[in-house]
Amino acid sequence: MEDLITIEGFIEAVTYQNNENGFTVFEFSSGGEYITATGSMGTMYPGEKFSFSGRWVTHPTFGRQFKVESFVPSIPETAEDMLSFLASGLIRGVKEKTAQKIVALFGEKTFEILENEPERLAAIKGISREKAKNISKEFIRLSSERLAIMTLEKYGLKTSECMRIFKKFGSKSAELVERNPYLLCNSGVGIDFERAVAIASSLPSPPADEYRIGEGIVFAVRHNLGNGHTYIPRDALVKTCTDFLGCGDDEIEAALDNVIAQKRLVSDTVFAREAIFLPEMYEAERTSAEQILFVGRYAGKEYSDIDDLIKNAETVGGVVFNEIQRRAIKIAVEKGILILTGGPGTGKTTTLRGILYVFEALGLEVELAAPTGRAAKRMTELTGKEAVTIHRLLEVEWDDEEQPYFQRNKRNPLTAQAVIVDELSMVDSRLFSDLLDALPIGCRLIMVGDSNQLPPVGAGNVLHDMIESGRLPVVELSEVFRQAMESMIISNAHAIVAGEMPDLNCRDRDFFFISRSDPAAASAAICELCAERLPKAYGFSPLDDIQVLCPSKKGETGTVNINKMLQQLINPPSPGKKQHTFGTRVFRVGDKLMQTRNNYNIEWSSDDREGLGIYNGDIGILEEIDEAETILKIRFDDRIARVPFESSVDLDFAYAVTVHKSQGSEFPAVIIPVTGIIPLLQYRNLLYTAVTRAKSLLILVGRAETVGAMVKNNKKQKRYSALKYYIMLGDEN
Repeated sequence: MEDLITIEGFIEAVTYQNNENGFTVFEFSSGGEYITATGSMGTMYPGEKFSFSGRWVTHPTFGRQFKVESFVPSIPETAEDMLSFLASGLIRGVKEKTAQKIVALFGEKTFEILENEPERLAAIKGISREKAKNISKEFIRLSSERLAIMTLEKYGLKTSECMRIFKKFGSKSAELVERNPYLLCNSGVGIDFERAVAIASSLPSPPADEYRIGEGIVFAVRHNLGNGHTYIPRDALVKTCTDFLGCGDDEIEAALDNVIAQKRLVSDTVFAREAIFLPEMYEAERTSAEQILFVGRYAGKEYSDIDDLIKNAETVGGVVFNEIQRRAIKIAVEKGILILTGGPGTGKTTTLRGILYVFEALGLEVELAAPTGRAAKRMTELTGKEAVTIHRLLEVEWDDEEQPYFQRNKRNPLTAQAVIVDELSMVDSRLFSDLLDALPIGCRLIMVGDSNQLPPVGAGNVLHDMIESGRLPVVELSEVFRQAMESMIISNAHAIVAGEMPDLNCRDRDFFFISRSDPAAASAAICELCAERLPKAYGFSPLDDIQVLCPSKKGETGTVNINKMLQQLINPPSPGKKQHTFGTRVFRVGDKLMQTRNNYNIEWSSDDREGLGIYNGDIGILEEIDEAETILKIRFDDRIARVPFESSVDLDFAYAVTVHKSQGSEFPAVIIPVTGIIPLLQYRNLLYTAVTRAKSLLILVGRAETVGAMVKNNKKQKRYSALKYYIMLGDEN
């Protein structure tokens, strides 16, 4: 790679700037030449002078550009440069005329006055003492930001990371990081523990080891949220940290006690074992238990005509409920809380429609919600009543640090008298707590889910814990209706749950098995099915109807490889088809993409409304690459989202997705590779979850032995979660 080039110049125009990460497209002048440049720059205005270090690159549309990798602002020294700086609009409240007056009065001492004697600005007509203080405050903030960025960049931090750190810690950012760089890995600025260790090693003076140990313990607990744990048993945490941090047990124990005393971690007893929580997870599980028991005590009400209402629901729906379904509807009305669970074909949807009919017949205001946009859309189709995501129901917003929060909460509850939530197995502990927090007193809560599916991607095991507590009304639908049993997808799904081998020999229904012992041969067969055989035989669209679900990202039959193969087959490059390279990925118009992280800032629009937010698991089609505005236009169902280029890091190909990412969705045709799967991922409820995503056609491609191994393995990954314990504890008190 060629060496960095350094160019000094003045900012002429800023054409684009992302306030979240500082990515900027701008023009600067140097020696009479105008140069287009890009980079993570932070706040900058025309008239500022910088020394830029970077490389020349060629953009496919805009041609030659200078890609800035680091920069140093030039501090104005002459009165003329100071006037140019102040007149640029960089400091709020100072326009060109005001800048001229300030520099005319103070000359080359202008910056010294702004920083140390701002009250003297009040001598200028039009500047009050209050305005003088504000000008000084803004000048000092700006100077502090630039100084912090320059200091932090010396330790290998990117400008965008430096900006996030400054936003979090303010003017003392560099000082705090130099004293304790390990605080970065627990502060939400996106620095992991290994990076913090590297920063520590580059500091002039090594930080105290107590910082490393304390922050390392907190990091270990936070890291395990990604493994689904809401807490870690103390003995397990100590053992993990002795290995992770290279310390003795006594040292870890003492540091852990210190962190608990600082209230950065919480200790409690869960089933006679000391448990260590992050404060927010402790609060989420404790309050969820209290609130769910409160709903059970106060939301129900008996009605004398309930049986007549159920009969009316049967007449309107053209169905006949069995006794278990009738009992579920009565519990929903009279108890005010219900967990409705069961596998495919057992009548959950029919029961849900009955509950909805009776609620509305009683004049209740009902809201329907699901964890994802696709699950909400499916719920709408099944019930005929609009369902929304839980995030939208709770009116998600975000704070100054880009952290999401909900407008609907205990102080501003929902107006609904009943809330029905589908796909509860996907809901994690934090989201469940936020939902309960927004329920008004007396609001009924109906929770629907399949307890045999995978637990949520986030921390917690909400559905499983509530059922296992034995303290809440649960109705499990287990009878598979005759017409449902005609589907091999449904009958084989129930066989899998029962630990029985599914029928792999059927050739004339909706469930097929194609034998391929070699992973490479399996991936080739899958691609042929997607691109050619299924579209020809059934008229399925490779983009809209067919979904490949892989147990893993890696390997021949993982999502990475199959996505690469399918993109080449389904959406190859062609003259006139726009594409753009993001790191190692090339996105082109027509690609099927998935959002992999909640992003509450993405703008979207549909025929009848506009909004913000694209969520983890949303799947869409790339319709346009706008190089001028540096955005991708992606259609997610009925919404067109405008995704900035720099947010493409949260996008991935979706011709094939992992089973975990498919939860809450249903697809007309599903193809699942069952070979080349590591033993760790060969377990029953992963296979069951994948199979139950198929609506009309399911194809397994691989080895029958692998299917058998997955069916036999009912060992579910252990999750440490405390909701069950706190429900049982609260019910006894």
